[in-house]
Amino acid sequence: MSVRLAAERGSAVVEFVLVGMLLLLLFLGVIQVGLVLHVRNTLAADAAEGARHAANLDAADDSGGPYAERLIVSSVPGRADTRCTSGAAVDPSGVPLVEVRCEVVVPLAVMPFGANTTIKVVGHAVKETP
Repeated sequence: MSVRLAAERGSAVVEFVLVGMLLLLLFLGVIQVGLVLHVRNTLAADAAEGARHAANLDAADDSGGPYAERLIVSSVPGRADTRCTSGAAVDPSGVPLVEVRCEVVVPLAVMPFGANTTIKVVGHAVKETP
C-alpha cells in the first residue's frame, strides 16, 4: 500500500496533459513533414512531365509551364495558386534542354499564425531536334 502525500494529489493528471501535448505536437509535426514531402515530390514529377511535354519536336518551349500547372491542379487538390514557367536552357555540354520551374506556397498546420513555406522545383528534359 502506497501512501500519498496531499501535495501529490492530481499530479498524474497534470503530467498526462503535459506529456500528451508534447506527443500531439510531435505527431502533428510528422504529419506536416509528410504532407510537405508529398507536395514536393508531386511538384517535381509534374514539373518534369511539363518539361517532357515542351521538349517534343512540335511543342513550343514555353508550353511546359501551363501544362505542368494543369497537372498540379489535378494531382494536388487545392493548389491552384501554383506558378510554373518554362523556357529553353542549355546544359554545360551544349545539349539543348527545356526547363520548367514551379513554386507553390504550402500552409504549415503545426505553426501558429498561418505560417507558410514555399516549395520550388525544377524539371528538365532534352529538347528534340529535327
